[in-house]
Amino acid sequence: MIVEPNGVIGILGGGQLGRMLALAAARLGLRAHVYTPDENAPAADVAHALTIGSYTDAERLKAFGEVVNVVTYEFENVPAETVDILAARRVPVAPGARALAVAQDRLVEKDFVNSIGARTARYYPVDDLASLAEGLQKIGRPAILKTRRLGYDGKGQTTIAAADGDLARAWEEANKKAWAEIGARPAILEGFIDFTMEISVIGARGREGSIRCYDVSRNVHQGGILRRSQVPSEAPAAATAEAAAVTTRMLTELDYVGVIGVEFFVLKDGGVLVNEFAPRVHNSGHWTIDACAVSQFEQHIRAIAGWPLGDPARHSDCVMENLIGEEAGRWRDLSGEANACIHLYGKREALPGRKMGHVTRISPRK
Repeated sequence: MIVEPNGVIGILGGGQLGRMLALAAARLGLRAHVYTPDENAPAADVAHALTIGSYTDAERLKAFGEVVNVVTYEFENVPAETVDILAARRVPVAPGARALAVAQDRLVEKDFVNSIGARTARYYPVDDLASLAEGLQKIGRPAILKTRRLGYDGKGQTTIAAADGDLARAWEEANKKAWAEIGARPAILEGFIDFTMEISVIGARGREGSIRCYDVSRNVHQGGILRRSQVPSEAPAAATAEAAAVTTRMLTELDYVGVIGVEFFVLKDGGVLVNEFAPRVHNSGHWTIDACAVSQFEQHIRAIAGWPLGDPARHSDCVMENLIGEEAGRWRDLSGEANACIHLYGKREALPGRKMGHVTRISPRK
């Protein structure tokens, strides 16, 4: 399947990732039709067409499917029902349903990663207080209790400290946090990792099976939210090679089409553990817009449209910094800074913890 210029790319979700996908599609002469329940969605400002509707509104989704050539998504928590409705209309969806299902459940994700010969933190499924106690006996403390579904940017999780002996209180806090933020109950207990740095790989697989990976980035998180990404990563060569190899294996095993973001912990011995993956373009790959001829967003559009993948090589070193909350108010100073590429997402309100934009500072490649 090839979507030719003037064809229509359907995008589920209207956030900043959808916005940047729509801009990348336009660069290739393709039109973006965004489907979102948010009337003030950032992607609406740059899309060729917009449908406002629930992700489970069968009639609106059918109408949407009739006017697009292929559908993709900008967030991994698209309801399975949404994909089923589109599939019933024979609308191509990429990445496919399997990648979506694996990424939506942390337990299934961990099982998958280990099944392909990669490594993760030790983990244990938790459904009640008894299984939490069993998990802590096997994994030890400290540990992190996470909801299996819907958590992101540090939400839906809590830390169980080494000195905390009150299991009931730990479970109550985790449950309360999960219900307040995402309303989920099944959980997974993960052991703490003594790592030296966090890195990620942005990879892509085309419809014909070709695979390209961008250079590894080094990531710094604060409060569960990505603060900055740096390229080159300065990670050990063995770690970057293993991370790229694992990403390639994932793309192949999932019969994946599109861009994937895979996060890793680098261990003191130079090995890596998979933290998680996102079946979509990824925040840690925003630097590719300004430091590469073909960004992760264009690469994704190329892949799902059946075009040849572009060269992921970078022409610059860079540091990408997220602008969170009121930090976007620095736009005047940032826009006057040499070699700083500023991207604002057009969001109406600067809330604490909300990604309002990013700035990438580029320098000649060493």
